[in-house]
Amino acid sequence: MVIEKNISLKHLNSFGMHVLAKEYTSIESKQVLAKVLNTNSSNLLVLGGGSNMLLTKDVDALVLHINIKGIEVISVFENNVKIRVSAGENWHEFVCWCLQKNYGGVENLSLIPGNVGTAPIQNIGAYGVELKDIFISCEAMNIETQELRTFYKEDCNFGYRNSIFKEELKGKYIITSVILELSRLEHTIKTNYGAIESELKNNGIENPTIQDISKSVISIRNSKLPNPKDIGNSGSFFKNPVISYSQFELLKNQFPKIPYFEISETTVKIPAGWLIETAGFKGKTFKNYGVHNKQALVLVNYGNASGKDIFELSKKIQEAILIVFDIILESEVNIL
Repeated sequence: MVIEKNISLKHLNSFGMHVLAKEYTSIESKQVLAKVLNTNSSNLLVLGGGSNMLLTKDVDALVLHINIKGIEVISVFENNVKIRVSAGENWHEFVCWCLQKNYGGVENLSLIPGNVGTAPIQNIGAYGVELKDIFISCEAMNIETQELRTFYKEDCNFGYRNSIFKEELKGKYIITSVILELSRLEHTIKTNYGAIESELKNNGIENPTIQDISKSVISIRNSKLPNPKDIGNSGSFFKNPVISYSQFELLKNQFPKIPYFEISETTVKIPAGWLIETAGFKGKTFKNYGVHNKQALVLVNYGNASGKDIFELSKKIQEAILIVFDIILESEVNIL
């Protein structure tokens, strides 16, 4: 275990923010994690893939970079398989591993940035699928006591881009591995969300495989979302707001073409990107940062913008959406 001083996190966060960590160490096993926490259980920043955070200042703390690796098939059934994935595995690389073995359930979640360990915290989701749909449990270490605890699905209080790890247990546990259940033979193909169906049709695919779904999702995401290696960003910066049907009906009178997805008999989800574009922010630039010209949900760092620049832009957008639509737009990324 080596603790380094004054380390730049520029290449460890997808916005590419050049901030310094007072102390930094890479965690490559549960044993090392327990050892570090035994002497440093406060003033910590836990870092995974660095894809769901906006760093607005230097980090006056010990940064724990979770790099625990490993993928293990732990149970095989007639049509299902259970897999234990360590927290430091890259999410998309894990998806590719599953597709190579013809394990289904993660194909709609292709190309989501970040690591496996942060997936339950956010309850990652895309194109009609959420992590909770395939989630069995996760193992996490108590930061104060270093005890390991298993959290099953019912323990996690999963919601839209939310979980117990963002609420009651925020900052109290570090996820070390996740167990997921995927299909082996008979896969459930989900094509009715977003542009998947039209992408398949354009490619002449009538009976798609899980590999076809993944390729379609990757194509759609690449057409709309900039690669963080080229342009600093964290993917979707805001959550899609969920509003009541009564509020939706009022908005529909004013904006007849407003898109929506039914969530329940009383609520609907509105695409945040449409709200931001309609409010006039899509493609807008401010010096060396702005809103992406192909996807209004994505705030981008074109050069050497600061985290404060991006944060102030997000506040401007939230204020505008509240004024124009009377909707509170919530950040999906963690702002530090």
